[in-house]
Amino acid sequence: MASPQPLNGIELIDCAKANASQGLEVAARLCGYGDDIPTFQRKLQQACQEIGVEITELSDLITEQQTVLRTGGIEIAPETPSDL
Repeated sequence: MASPQPLNGIELIDCAKANASQGLEVAARLCGYGDDIPTFQRKLQQACQEIGVEITELSDLITEQQTVLRTGGIEIAPETPSDL
């Protein structure tokens, strides 16, 4: 559900992180910025700087755990059957 007002601070970071895998346009809309993507990006960078996190793009917020959950995990196995 899209926020009726533009989010700021940690709320903006949380919303952007939760929706980062859906793309910049979707994340901006759901965080209350509609089609104003430049303002969304600027406010997100400011919010991240306030908590000491440096990002260059929205995908920087996608953690390895989120990637594993989305792709269904990873397989860990020996290279050959004889290397057990």
